[in-house]
Amino acid sequence: MKDNMKNYIKGNNLNSQMRNLNSQIYKDGLNFLMNTYARLPVIFTRAKMQFLWDADNNKYLDFIAGYGCLNVGHSNPFVIKSLKNQIDKIIQPSNVFFNVPQVKLAQKLCQISEFGSKVFFANSGTEAIEAAIKLARKYSKDKFSPNRYQIISFKKSFHGRTLGALSATAQEEKQNIFQPLLEGFKYAELNNIESVKKQIDQNTCAVLLELIQGEGGINVAEYSFVKELEKICRQNNVLLIFDEVQTGFGRTGKMFAYQNYNVFPDILVVAKSLGGGMPIGAIISTDKVSSVFEPGSHGSTFGGNAASCAAGIAVIDYIIKKNLPLRALKLGKYFFNELEKLKSKYPLIKEVRGMGLMVGVELSKPVAQEIVISALKDKIVINKVSPEILRFLPPLIITKSNINFFIEWFSKKLKQY
Repeated sequence: MKDNMKNYIKGNNLNSQMRNLNSQIYKDGLNFLMNTYARLPVIFTRAKMQFLWDADNNKYLDFIAGYGCLNVGHSNPFVIKSLKNQIDKIIQPSNVFFNVPQVKLAQKLCQISEFGSKVFFANSGTEAIEAAIKLARKYSKDKFSPNRYQIISFKKSFHGRTLGALSATAQEEKQNIFQPLLEGFKYAELNNIESVKKQIDQNTCAVLLELIQGEGGINVAEYSFVKELEKICRQNNVLLIFDEVQTGFGRTGKMFAYQNYNVFPDILVVAKSLGGGMPIGAIISTDKVSSVFEPGSHGSTFGGNAASCAAGIAVIDYIIKKNLPLRALKLGKYFFNELEKLKSKYPLIKEVRGMGLMVGVELSKPVAQEIVISALKDKIVINKVSPEILRFLPPLIITKSNINFFIEWFSKKLKQY
């Protein structure tokens, strides 16, 4: 009896310490970190596959996976084992030398892309976009004209927050405060091929497209639009760049989203889930295009570091071994259908859209943030991209029972409105 009481008191003390830690870390974070994110009031201290635990040891179901960074799940044992093995050997030699994981990962990326011959490694999606912009401009200037540097991207797109990537991000609210931006960008409308035709001229070097706009609201490019876009680019010797930072590595039911459209880009930009939680980004391109990059054209001190590349190899191997694209396709259809059923019952849902396990729910009222906070209180992690749009990017290892659990919760929440 005394031992049980001691353990009870010890446990309560531990919980109290953990609550204090949660509060203190959040407070210190506000004090010492720049206010560049609207951070939610919870501190996660550990994670496993589709679950997270906070400092109070509460368990959460994750439906956002680090904004799509963890397609294979949090702390995936297969990835962790590979990463630990590599860290014990070497983490980051200079890029004056090749390292084994770097070369092997580049080879894998070329193989699974089905079009690529060369890879450049960076540390993030934004950095990879910057590399793609430079590669496209250098190729067009070297092969055609010094004035051929303009790039067409799409309204509501999101390609990153550095000045070059932000210049391609056609959202005025994100751009205005940082004007002047990098010149040479034009903006067309997604799924409006005539708007693209109006923008293309002799100085256009590339078209940059998200096949599914993530931050823009889960807006899906139509099949016929993408096919016509590819045709126009080929006719005009304009490079086609696909930004698959969020859609890559099984998310849409294929290894890459463009494989749903039966097209190939000239440059593919990937990041996020490639690292399984480690920082990495990459561009994949053809021999013809990448040949214009030479020593000094571009670089990244930590790009292609051995640790991140070892994780990337494990991520790809796990995706293939477990056939996660097929899993995303099947569970994505199930999730979509369940959300459509809720739409038929509750007028708060205006539209459900997406592909695979990249799903957006547009609401008829600006209450997305309220729902995100409410979900967090009920130990479910979801995300919103605007006051009216919820975004769901669960780990691809999520189960049907996990989806059912969320749908039951969401139904109750919608009923309140």
